[in-house]
Amino acid sequence: MSELVTITKSGGVADVRFNRPDKYNALSPEMFEAIVAAGESLRDSNDVRVVVLSGNGRGFCAGLDFSSFQGMAGSSERQPRASTAKLFERSAEHPENRAQRPAMIWKRLPMPVIAAIHGVAYGGGCQIALGADIRIASPDAKLSVMEIKWGLIPDMSLTQTLRDLVPLDVAKELTFSGRVLSGTEAQALGLVTRVADDPLKAAFELAREIAGKSPDAIRAAKRLFETAWRADAATGLELEQSLQGSLVGTQNQIEAVKANFEKRAPAFKDPG
Repeated sequence: MSELVTITKSGGVADVRFNRPDKYNALSPEMFEAIVAAGESLRDSNDVRVVVLSGNGRGFCAGLDFSSFQGMAGSSERQPRASTAKLFERSAEHPENRAQRPAMIWKRLPMPVIAAIHGVAYGGGCQIALGADIRIASPDAKLSVMEIKWGLIPDMSLTQTLRDLVPLDVAKELTFSGRVLSGTEAQALGLVTRVADDPLKAAFELAREIAGKSPDAIRAAKRLFETAWRADAATGLELEQSLQGSLVGTQNQIEAVKANFEKRAPAFKDPG
């Protein structure tokens, strides 16, 4: 695993940190690859029940590394340089391209992902945070859909994440203006789940609480919402029934019932 992203595990919680603090964890081509690799490494980790995603240093992620973008400035060519073009490659395995995967990988994980946002989350950094299931930001954090500053549109899966958080007119206003929101303003708009003076501490507290629940039920709940939230009624109702049927009578479901009646902490098994 690249040291551009670090992962440590404890008590069922994976602590994933962007680790390019001298650049505010800005997105170089190598950083794109490291974030995706980190997410993929957790996909089949049955011992991980919750992921906490954060950035080392003074910010969550400042977005595209300016040095990667600078090669396009002043050029008469419409095509991005080769290192940037590589990010637009798409494989048969994934519907998203390589630029979109650093955000979408967190939606695709079977376990919940909590983003702890401090400092800046600009452009691509904001879009990566939106790929998490839950976002906790410091009141003075700065978030922006900033691509318009560079004459671009957001293209790291914003169409698949922002639509579930804010109305269309708000999404347009944020994209057209590129204005910077504080964590408090972002919460008022629905862009972040809640604010906390220490978002990383709050994220770990929530992660430990979730990790104490049945991992089978938690994963089923994430699958339910990710699949059915934008689907038709029949799809949602049938999936509720199917997932519930797969949980009832299982070892972890029975343990949840026993622990509640016996007034003790449950001892759940990791998903198989």
